[in-house]
Amino acid sequence: MPKYKKWKKKRPHIIRLWSKWLIAGTAVLILLFIGIGLLTGAKTTYRLYSDTIQEWTTQLKGSSFIYLFEMENRTFSGAHPDENRIPGLSTLAFKLLTSLTPNDPRSLLGREIPGLSFYNSQIIIAGEGTNFATLPIESEPPLDVDHKGEEGEVEEKQQDSPEGKQTIKEDRVFISHTHNTESFYPHLPDRSTAYDGKVNITLVGKRLAESLENRGIGAMVDLTDVASLLKQQGMKHYQSYDAMRPVIKEAMSQNESLQYYFDLHRDSLPRENTTVNIDGKEYARFIFVIGAEHSQYEQNLKFASDMHKLLESKYPGISRGVITKKGSGVDGVYNQDLDPNLIVVEFGGVENNLDELYRSADVMAEVFSEYYFNAEKVSNDS
Repeated sequence: MPKYKKWKKKRPHIIRLWSKWLIAGTAVLILLFIGIGLLTGAKTTYRLYSDTIQEWTTQLKGSSFIYLFEMENRTFSGAHPDENRIPGLSTLAFKLLTSLTPNDPRSLLGREIPGLSFYNSQIIIAGEGTNFATLPIESEPPLDVDHKGEEGEVEEKQQDSPEGKQTIKEDRVFISHTHNTESFYPHLPDRSTAYDGKVNITLVGKRLAESLENRGIGAMVDLTDVASLLKQQGMKHYQSYDAMRPVIKEAMSQNESLQYYFDLHRDSLPRENTTVNIDGKEYARFIFVIGAEHSQYEQNLKFASDMHKLLESKYPGISRGVITKKGSGVDGVYNQDLDPNLIVVEFGGVENNLDELYRSADVMAEVFSEYYFNAEKVSNDS
């Protein structure tokens, strides 16, 4: 009897047992419904699509993935420096969840201090003098842009048409200007602003198109007043690429012959960073900008890199290099997801004049025409 009573005391009450299972089951169902709701009801930018996963993984250094490969193949153990240690799970989780890098305050301050926004840029190819202190600077224009600029005396010498050039009737190149009012101090009455509704980067786009056509490559210049478009639609300056996107897509749909797309901009750096002397003449320098926040950006990067190398082989020092941009405070795509041959090119800076810019436009046309016809020849041979 004593043993029976002792066992009987330990026997759980049937109601209490079922209550625990009911509570546990209810909790699991609630968590399940919350999880499903988050995945299906959240905005598309937060769903677990491939783009979202890509965005998470871009927060990690490449060396972190080498350790994963090493787990499967020990050969990868020699692919990273000996002093690098495998990152802890807590560090990886923290970086994925917050986009912050422990022991690197730039990852936090770069979002709050404009000068540290360069943290979101990566130098892929560094031209002469290019470092994190000389990366392109973008400033926001005033709400109202006047038409005060004067072109003045501008050199009108065109590049000589090459012998045996091919005549192309269809347009192959689309030239646009997302920040169309970016101007140049030498052609403005004062330095209170570097923007103008008349004398601006669109003149460089026109010159580039003329030089391309002289070399047998049809070019289309878009002169959309993006600044006015933003004002009409109540959009902000940082939405310029969103405003320009329908324009580019319409051009693509209506002109199937288009193959290359140049979005021309003007840098805000001083003259010493944006000018080079070649054979006694001053030229505005280029720098290529690629958005790294879309899945196929490597194709745009290849086009920009090829152009940089070809420019440097013919006009050493004229290209400042190639950079990618992503993260907080930048567009990160620049509409380059629309076509692998769409690139952003910074032409000179605020202190360059149109003579220098036009010379550089002619150089760009010369070098691109060589790139284009070589690509055409390879395509035809294959």
